Amino acid sequence: MESLTSGPLYKNVMESLDHAASIINCDPNVLVRLRQPRRAMIFSIPVRMDDYKVKVFTGYRVQYSSSLGPFKGGIRYHQDVNLSEVAGLAALMTFKTSLLNLPLGGAKGGVRVNPGELSRTEKQSLTRRFTTELGPFIGPQEDIPAPDMGTDAQTMAWMMDTYSQQKGFAQPGVVTGKPVDIGGSLGRVSSTGHGVIHVADRACQFRKMEFKDCTVAIQGFGNVGQHAADLAYQKGAKVIAVSDVSGGLFNGDGLDIPELIKYVNEQKVVKGFPGAQVISNDELLELEVDVLAPCALDGVINEHNMKDIKAKIVVEGANGPTTKKAADYLAAQNTLIVPDILANGGGVIVSYFEWVQDVQNYYWDIEQVEHNMKKTILKAFDRVATFAEEEKVDFRSAAMAVSVRHLEKAMLLRGLYPR
Repeated sequence: MESLTSGPLYKNVMESLDHAASIINCDPNVLVRLRQPRRAMIFSIPVRMDDYKVKVFTGYRVQYSSSLGPFKGGIRYHQDVNLSEVAGLAALMTFKTSLLNLPLGGAKGGVRVNPGELSRTEKQSLTRRFTTELGPFIGPQEDIPAPDMGTDAQTMAWMMDTYSQQKGFAQPGVVTGKPVDIGGSLGRVSSTGHGVIHVADRACQFRKMEFKDCTVAIQGFGNVGQHAADLAYQKGAKVIAVSDVSGGLFNGDGLDIPELIKYVNEQKVVKGFPGAQVISNDELLELEVDVLAPCALDGVINEHNMKDIKAKIVVEGANGPTTKKAADYLAAQNTLIVPDILANGGGVIVSYFEWVQDVQNYYWDIEQVEHNMKKTILKAFDRVATFAEEEKVDFRSAAMAVSVRHLEKAMLLRGLYPR
């Protein structure tokens, strides 16, 4: 049986939780509950492949906390997905929705599979069977999945349709991140990346810097990284480096982001883009820039490279890109780290908006979505900044403390059932 708590991400999140709990003197009866998920499930997912052979995949769903509202969290398809990673991500989502003051809990799901090796038919069959297994545990008022690494709007469309077929009528509110034509929200695709830059801009103001005069490096040039780079470029900042699985690009005078996005849409990777020096992902992290936005994988800033990080501000676009040891070291060097539970919150904010629109059957225009997302994420930033200054703690610790304090209050008010 797989271990729930053995993975590095889960351990890293628990270390951050314990530290935050000590800052606010959290009730020990609340803390012991927050250290364990409400429910963790492992599924066998048999799929008939295109060659008519049946292959069994392993799926997961961890529902961490519903103290503030229905469970909420993405579904990822990746060959390295495991129970502990999913549990760690579910915990992060719990603290993220709490910090952002959304009436949602935290969950995460995944399937251990390389989606690049599946045909469209196989991926659809996998998704529909996984949704069928999840069926008794999800719903618009119970648990609302969303896309994550290896999944997208089409995946969510299949999930919504499968669940709706089981219920006998359309249930658009069961998932978010859907195509707009079947109940998705405008602005959802760009929301996480745009949120990263809104937060980066406010972090620069916090440090008495002008964002338009800043240099920016972005690790990861998928959906989050591309939209972050695009908005940073529009705001006048100089994006001097980006990277993806194929490697990195550097141009001290600034990359032409609109042209780079066109290139990547055609070539699928940044490699080969003209007018830039080739660098590695590791070299990008160590550049001397004003703002570094790791928007790819977890744990990329760690004890092995923390002394080489020169950025003044680190904005965590990915989930868990900085280990606690590295974060503590960088904070001692006066590096401002805007943690993932705040920095990449734009996606779940607009997912919440999508859910609200589905429940009401009333849909917003793009200006309303983007305005409300920016307002929500910057309010959260300001709450964290105020706490950090009042309590004399680093920004990462402050964000977790504000989140845990909100959860603590809700859990104490609700009490323990049966007693």
